[in-house]
Amino acid sequence: MADSNITKHALAQALKALTETLPFDKISVGNICAQCGLNRKSFYYHFKDKYDLVNWIYYTEFIEVALKKEHGSVWNLLDEICRYFYENRVFYNKAFHIEGQNSFSEYFFSIIKSILSEEIKVCFPKEPSVEPYAEFYTDAFTCAIKKWLAQKDCMSPDDFTLFLQKAILGIGQRAVSIWNEQSRQLDL
Repeated sequence: MADSNITKHALAQALKALTETLPFDKISVGNICAQCGLNRKSFYYHFKDKYDLVNWIYYTEFIEVALKKEHGSVWNLLDEICRYFYENRVFYNKAFHIEGQNSFSEYFFSIIKSILSEEIKVCFPKEPSVEPYAEFYTDAFTCAIKKWLAQKDCMSPDDFTLFLQKAILGIGQRAVSIWNEQSRQLDL
């Protein structure tokens, strides 16, 4: 592993360790550097700020790994996302509560939206823009993840993924049923 990656990983582990005991807004770059024995110059050589570090952690620990796998369906990928968050729930519960520019919520939203946009294009091939649908489902998924991780005794990732599937597919099946019934009535 190159020295650059060793330094980045040391900073990442320091931040994760600090979030075990401190609220994210109370953690400074100085705290992160002191935790791993590096100086501020080393931090700023690699990252713009602590928010950039949080996004880098997610990218290297999850995205890079997920990109190397064949998921078969978007549900398998969402299941993997939920498992990763569950294993790191203390850290990501705090990360999701950061708001504003460069926040983890904003970063995660953009990743999920791009994934869902591709899936929605398949579902709605004649739609000129899938943007509103992608935003709707991304908002719902991101909000559900945040609420799930914030629960003191949150359900297992398997149960949560099953809940998401039932919620989305159940509504979808009901909507198709109503649509078909209305179409039959109009044909009369």
